[in-house]
Amino acid sequence: MHRCMLRFVEQLRQSSVRCMSSGVGRRRALRSAFPVLDLPLQPIHLHVYEANLRNSNACLKMYTEFREKVRKGGGENAVARHTQRNRKLLVRDRLRLLLDDEDFLELSPFAGLGLPYGDIPSAGCLTGIGRINDLWCVFIANDATVKGGTAYPITVKKQLRAQEIAIQNRLPCVYLVDSGGAFLPLQSEIFPDKNQGGRTFYNEAIMSAMKIPQVAVVCGSCTAGGAYVPTMAEEAVMVHRIGTIFLGGPPLVKAATGEQVSPEDLGGARLHSEVSGCVDHFAWEEKEAFDYTRNIISTLNFHLPEEEEDTLKRRTEEEPLYSSEELLGLAPQSYSYSLDVKMIINRLTDGSRFQEFKARYGTTLVTGFAKIHGHLVGIVANNGMLSYEAALKGSHFVQLCDQRDVPLVFLQNTAPAAAMTLSTSQAEINSNRLKAQGSMMSAVACASVPKITVVIGGCHGADSYAMCGRAFDPNFLFLWPNARVSVTAPGHAGSLLVPDDELEEEQQKQEEKLNKRLKEESSAFFSSGRMWDDGVILPQDTRKVLRDALNIIKQQHYQLSTEKLQSAPLRM
Repeated sequence: MHRCMLRFVEQLRQSSVRCMSSGVGRRRALRSAFPVLDLPLQPIHLHVYEANLRNSNACLKMYTEFREKVRKGGGENAVARHTQRNRKLLVRDRLRLLLDDEDFLELSPFAGLGLPYGDIPSAGCLTGIGRINDLWCVFIANDATVKGGTAYPITVKKQLRAQEIAIQNRLPCVYLVDSGGAFLPLQSEIFPDKNQGGRTFYNEAIMSAMKIPQVAVVCGSCTAGGAYVPTMAEEAVMVHRIGTIFLGGPPLVKAATGEQVSPEDLGGARLHSEVSGCVDHFAWEEKEAFDYTRNIISTLNFHLPEEEEDTLKRRTEEEPLYSSEELLGLAPQSYSYSLDVKMIINRLTDGSRFQEFKARYGTTLVTGFAKIHGHLVGIVANNGMLSYEAALKGSHFVQLCDQRDVPLVFLQNTAPAAAMTLSTSQAEINSNRLKAQGSMMSAVACASVPKITVVIGGCHGADSYAMCGRAFDPNFLFLWPNARVSVTAPGHAGSLLVPDDELEEEQQKQEEKLNKRLKEESSAFFSSGRMWDDGVILPQDTRKVLRDALNIIKQQHYQLSTEKLQSAPLRM
C-alpha cells in the first residue's frame, strides 16, 4: 500500500512537470496599456537643443576618427605581414566566417587608446557578442596585427571583462587564439595579481563548472601561458600550418638544447590532433575551422523560441513617436544643458509609452515601467540632483523591480558636485541625503535582476554609485560620446579647494590647472580607453543596443541543461 502511494505521487509529480514544460512555448506577456509620454521639442528648448547638437556633432567627429584608427589594427605594414607572409585572415574576416552576420555587439572598441605605454588599438583583441546559429555567444579574438598579438595589461583586462559578461549572462564563449603571449617588459602588470593573466584560466574552469560552453579556435600562435586557453576549453579546433601550441617556441628549444625544430613539428595541428590529443578537430584552412566551430555550437543544449513567435513579437512592437536622431540634441554638453529626462525616455521606449512610479515625489529622479522592443523594463533616470526624497523613491522602485524580476535600465546624468556644507541646516540636509543614498546603493547592490546602465551625461561622485556605476556590477555599462566620468565635473574644481583670500591668485591658477586636467581625464574616450565601461555608443543607437543587451540577457532561460528539477524525491 505504501509503495503504491509513493508510485502514485511520483507519477503525479512527473505528469505536472510534463504539463509545465509543454506549456512553456505558449506563454505570453501580460497585456499593458502604459500611457503615452508625449513630449515634443518646444521653442523654449531650442537654444539648449542646438548647443547640445553642436557638441554632439563634435563628439561624433572624434568617435569616427577613433573608430577608423582602431579598425586599421596595427597599421598597413603589420596587416600586409599578417595576410601575405603568414597567410592568415584578419580578425574581422574571421568573425564574418564565424558569426551569422556583422550585426554584433562589439565591446570596448576604444580600449587601449591613450595609455601611458602607448596606443594599443582595441587592446590587441576584439571582444563582443554575436549570433552563431542564432545563439548569442561571447567571442574573444586576438588581433595579431597589433604588436604581434602580444598581451598588454589592457588586453588582459579586456579579455577578463568579456569572460565576466559570459559568466554573468551564462553565454557560450568562443576564443579565437592568435597571440604571442605576454608583453614581458610589463610582466609585473600582467602576471602576478588576482585579476591579471592567471584569472583567464581560473574563469575558464569556473565557466565549465557552471555549464557555460567554451570553444577555442587556434588560428595562430598560442604560446606560453596562452597555451592553456585551448586545452582548458571543452572543444578545440586547430588550423594546419598556421596554428601552434607550445609553452616554449623553437628559439627557446634551440637556446636550451641546441636542437633545431620547426614550429609545426614542435606544436602544430597534426601533432596536437594525432599525438597529444590537445585539440579535438583538425582543419586544413581557416574557413574549415570556423565551419567546425559553428557545428560545435549547434550541439549545445539550447531551445530557442520558434521563429513565428519572434516574428509575432516584432510585429507588436511600436516605434517611439519621435526620431532617435533627436537624442543628439538632448545629450547634454554639461549638466546645466540638461533637458527633462522624460524627453529621452520617450525616444527610447516602445510607442513612447511610460508608466511612471511616484510621479509627484522626489521628481529629480524619474522611475517607471516601459517596454523596449517588447521587453518589460524598469527605468531609473536622473532628472536633477539625487535628493533625499529621490533616493528613497529610487530604493523603493529598485526593490519593486527586484521582487517582480523586471530588468533595470539606469539613465545616468548625475550632479557635477555635492552641495557644500555652509550652515547647520545644509549639514542636516546633506546627512539625510547620505543616509537615503546609502539605502539606494544597498538596494541596487542587492538587486538580483539584470541591470544595464547608460551614462547619458555626467557620471560624477557618489551619486553615480546609486545609479549603478561600474563598481555596482551592471550587466552592461555604456557611455554616450558627450559623457563625463570623474569625481567632480570640469569647471567645478573650485568646490574641491578651501577658499583663502590671501592666496586668491595662486588658487585661481590651481583651479584652472585642475579644471583643464578634469576636462581631459573625464572624457568618454579617456574612460573607454581604460575599460571603465563596455563601450561608447551613439545616442541614436541606444534603443538598438538596449534591445540586443536585453535579448542577450534573456537567452540564459533557454539553456535546457540548467533547468534541472530542484525538488528532491518525495518521502512519506
